[in-house]
Amino acid sequence: MSSPSAGRRAPAEDADRSPGGAGGLPRALALTLASALVWGVAHLVAGRRLAGALLLGLWVVVAATVLVTVTVYRSSLVHLAVRPDELQSLAGGIIVLGVVWVAVVIRSYLVLRPVRQSISARTLGAAAVAVMCFAVAVPVAWGAHSTYVYRDALTSIFRTGSQNGRHIDTSDPWDGQPRVNILLLGGDSAADRTGVRTDSMTLASVDTKTGDTVLLSLPRNLEKFQMPPGPARDRFPYGFTGDGPENPGLLNEVYEYAENHPDVVPGVPRSRRGPELLKATIAGILGQRVDYYILVDMFGFADIVDAMGGVRIKVTQPIPYGLEGQVLQPGYRTLKGKEALWYGRSRTDSDDYVRMGRQKCLMRAIAQQADPQTVLTSFDKLAAAAKRTLSTDLPQELLPALIKLSGKVKDGAQINSLQFVPPLVNTGNPDFALIRRLAAKAVGPEQAGASGSPSPSGSPNPTGSSNLAANGSPSATPSAGGSPSPSGSPAPESKPTSLAATCPS
Repeated sequence: MSSPSAGRRAPAEDADRSPGGAGGLPRALALTLASALVWGVAHLVAGRRLAGALLLGLWVVVAATVLVTVTVYRSSLVHLAVRPDELQSLAGGIIVLGVVWVAVVIRSYLVLRPVRQSISARTLGAAAVAVMCFAVAVPVAWGAHSTYVYRDALTSIFRTGSQNGRHIDTSDPWDGQPRVNILLLGGDSAADRTGVRTDSMTLASVDTKTGDTVLLSLPRNLEKFQMPPGPARDRFPYGFTGDGPENPGLLNEVYEYAENHPDVVPGVPRSRRGPELLKATIAGILGQRVDYYILVDMFGFADIVDAMGGVRIKVTQPIPYGLEGQVLQPGYRTLKGKEALWYGRSRTDSDDYVRMGRQKCLMRAIAQQADPQTVLTSFDKLAAAAKRTLSTDLPQELLPALIKLSGKVKDGAQINSLQFVPPLVNTGNPDFALIRRLAAKAVGPEQAGASGSPSPSGSPNPTGSSNLAANGSPSATPSAGGSPSPSGSPAPESKPTSLAATCPS
């Protein structure tokens, strides 16, 4: 016969369980699973209507918020994705959601589990609930981790406008300009050379309304160009002549020269001196404003391609690569990182100018193939590679407008390319007046006088650079009919040509 005290303890022990445990363990686990998918089911079945209604209402609010966000406000997600503060809040919200979700699963089982169970049944029930909690926790943890990794990469690569000494008006991010000009640099910081050589230099001039883009490419071996007004021109009044016998004064040496000689870019910290001087120098050569720059380390670039799973491109002729006699054979190929790097850098059986053309086609292929699915499946690798590979002075505040603009570029905007290479330009004795004239014509009449605007970076006025280059540079004769085209290079046009037409497809 049971004691009165035992009878009094039983209701307290079973207060949070279903009466009598009808249906046993399978029913409890099935309803717990249902409650993991739709909160509140377990509580409603157990007769706890108030708690069940509250949980169900909360679940409806969360589900509706997600659904509306990814449908109605999908475009706003782009803006959220480039705002570090919002990303931090999102990561915190994901963690809170995960904790609540796991708590709902555990509590649902406690409400429904049978009153009397054997040890094996208890163990099985606990294990099944643990699996459910794990199934909830894994995607939540992945989401929070990916958000944190993405935010870390974002803040590592892009500084705020205040850090760059600029104020960005988000209501007019392009400051009323019809075009934004971004200098794209490919840096070769190999182990067998000191510093960074910018072997790829292209000014991307993008129409801020349509996304139509003109790529103005300068060869790495351009000589006798004027430096921007100030300490740099004071040191090289008759054009850049380099730094010693191993540096003859080519355009790809300017970046590293500025890094090694802080007095030519006074007041600018290391790692920013090179970009600032090169931006101002190229602004003078082209007679165009240079707003921002993006530098890609070519060896880190291979990591980005590998993280994407490779890049598919049509190889039109055999391209030797590597140190062991490998060859990229003609045809459609999915290039791995190292192969893509060699495709863009190889000069064997060709020259700098053929290589420049391949680089443009490689950039186009990567832009077309970098879809959201690729980014999601290789998120950590891409973020880590980007941190190692990219540097820029694009401010964080400009990113929403830039992503919107890049969407226009990707969705059918015209992309044209003009390369200032032989025979159009004699790189040893360039006609800078011709270069500036063709650059102004390429980007449109509205930009013909744009070089008079000061560079937003605080660089010297490109106009002064342009005028002195035109009047005082050693280049005197037009070179459109000058030096012959190097073996294997196509004859460049004096007007922009479409990448869609020139890149093999």
